[in-house]
Amino acid sequence: MTKEQAPETIAATYGVATDAAFGAVAPPIYLTSTFTFEGFEQPREFDYGRAGNPTRAMLAEALARLEHGAGAVITASGMAAVDLLLAQIDSDDLVLAPHDCYGGTRRLLLARAAKRQFRVTFIDQSDGDALAVAFSDKPALVLVETPSNPLMRVVDIRGICALAKAAGARVAVDNTFLSPALQRPLTLGADYVIHSTTKYLNGHSDVIGGAVITADADEYLKLAVWANVVGVTGAPFDAWLTLRGLRTLFPRIERQQRTAGMIAKYLEQHARVCAVHYPGLASHPGHVIATSQQHGFGAMLSFELEGGVEAVGRFITAIGTFTLAESLGGVESLISHPATMTHADMGVEARQMAGINDGLLRLSIGLEHLDDLIAGLEKGFGA
Repeated sequence: MTKEQAPETIAATYGVATDAAFGAVAPPIYLTSTFTFEGFEQPREFDYGRAGNPTRAMLAEALARLEHGAGAVITASGMAAVDLLLAQIDSDDLVLAPHDCYGGTRRLLLARAAKRQFRVTFIDQSDGDALAVAFSDKPALVLVETPSNPLMRVVDIRGICALAKAAGARVAVDNTFLSPALQRPLTLGADYVIHSTTKYLNGHSDVIGGAVITADADEYLKLAVWANVVGVTGAPFDAWLTLRGLRTLFPRIERQQRTAGMIAKYLEQHARVCAVHYPGLASHPGHVIATSQQHGFGAMLSFELEGGVEAVGRFITAIGTFTLAESLGGVESLISHPATMTHADMGVEARQMAGINDGLLRLSIGLEHLDDLIAGLEKGFGA
């Protein structure tokens, strides 16, 4: 029996030197929209680009192997990946979602629920009592986001999956913040893993894409068929760029999370910072759970600045090295203000319930030198 390759090897080499036509080391990109038939009633493996493409299939196979899944569907965006799963839910079914989930996910859930396509309940998934009440309502799907965006809350994937199994529910974990380099939810009992491949998997802020990886082969086929029906599959060039970015996933994240840990400790001791949210800190409420289910603490963190919106405005205007922008996971360090950017659509009341205050800032740590990043933060604090 052949030993499974290490994930670092899969990421770096999947598809390398497989070109049968010319022996290219880097896998070629297939930009064709359609494929010839060998003859009458003799379709090839691929016949039309929406249904299948060799480049997209190669990325899907690589992600499925990295996540220990049965198959992966590559979509045009991370939100398309979430929506692909939601399309499998019946109108009377209930979806359980985190009360502090990504703003775009919340917006989609509320929009679909408003059209009576399913019911949705937002709960604090770290609250055992709230989970018990929610599961008594027999949900069909549980969406998990750990660490959460933007507060880096960590929830027990194994525990939630056990509760879901007992209630007959399926679990989908958004693994965008950690990637399979640092967390593999399917091995913890989840049924699906969702990615915005825009982020760490591609890693260069030049592609929009998504993926759903399934634990079950039949579920993969069902999602693949529906993705073709509604046309949400990703473009070949985007898949090729994402596969190219995947080659450096492990060394990128290793460097980024090492720097993030140092910045978290620096912020924790700063007089103008009220709180730091980073699971790698021993003071973080989810530190123990994160240690048990993650292979590292990631490169995302957030902190609360004294002085509210006025202080945030001065800080962001003066900050150096960091770029003010949404998104995350690229080689460049970004700063965002969730209340006015990624989570603006939630509204004040929902943000307050989730704990997202006006002084909260989210950092995505890139590959710059630690000294330059801290110097950039110091400029902000100086203002």
